[in-house]
Amino acid sequence: MNYIDEHKHQFGVEPICRTLTSSGWPIASSTYRAACRRLPSARARRDAWLTEKIRQVHADNYGVYGARKIWLALNRAGVEVARCTVERLMRQAGLRGVVRGRTRRTTIADQRAARSADLVQRRFTADRPNRLWVADFTYVPTWTGTAYVAFVIDVYSRRILGWRAATSMKTALVLDALEMAIWARGRHGATDLSGLVHHNDAGSQYTSIAFTDRLTQAGADSSVGTVADAYDNALAESTIGLFKTELIKPRGPWKTCDQVEIATLEYVDWYNHRRLHSGAADLSPADFETLHQPTKPRPTRAMSQPT
Repeated sequence: MNYIDEHKHQFGVEPICRTLTSSGWPIASSTYRAACRRLPSARARRDAWLTEKIRQVHADNYGVYGARKIWLALNRAGVEVARCTVERLMRQAGLRGVVRGRTRRTTIADQRAARSADLVQRRFTADRPNRLWVADFTYVPTWTGTAYVAFVIDVYSRRILGWRAATSMKTALVLDALEMAIWARGRHGATDLSGLVHHNDAGSQYTSIAFTDRLTQAGADSSVGTVADAYDNALAESTIGLFKTELIKPRGPWKTCDQVEIATLEYVDWYNHRRLHSGAADLSPADFETLHQPTKPRPTRAMSQPT
């Protein structure tokens, strides 16, 4: 059917049917026309409808979702569908999720600087927000030079709390990202960060006096991973890997640092509020954090006194 549909305007239905019949694929032109008059089956109509839904979810999420996340997103939106059906329809539509590549380290340790102890020891877990933050930065090549983007992530929810894009990788880059994270938590009422551990690698930006002093002022404990350890800051590097895979690589080449900054702003908003994250129980980081918010006790109604 598909072959005849594609070539009938060039060769005609009858000649194509005769050629197919003589080649061992018997089909009469009347059979083809009768099939064209039949309405699509219920399954075909549902598949077509689901494919459009899948395309929409895929496009709305930077084109990075694979079958599993699209299946979750559809069911969260009230579209009940089996995961295997999503996989089949994605294959037929030529849709697929992104695959992360290798990352490149950007920070360089200052061997002369005093470093805090590693308080994390590769245990990237937290039982509530503001117990453990991790930080790192990466580079983005542009036509006008290299842009650097720093991040601060809350381990509990995987939420990006602070970020900063700049044309140099000086201390101000990571310090601005930290300031945004402190401000972001403060505007939601978390003004006391005592008990928070801020973990990063041994890069000179993070071991600078200005950065460590700011952590002390905020009441946070500094933690620095061991040097030359591929897993010393694995969770931050994983988040940056997503950023590079989902935004930077598929949407380049990038022209300026300003362009990277605007795109990062939009990406972080999507990442925090709409992207489904396996580390956050397949919710968005923002939705996952709401699970920890204590419920306010209902006011008790005063009992009426007998008159």
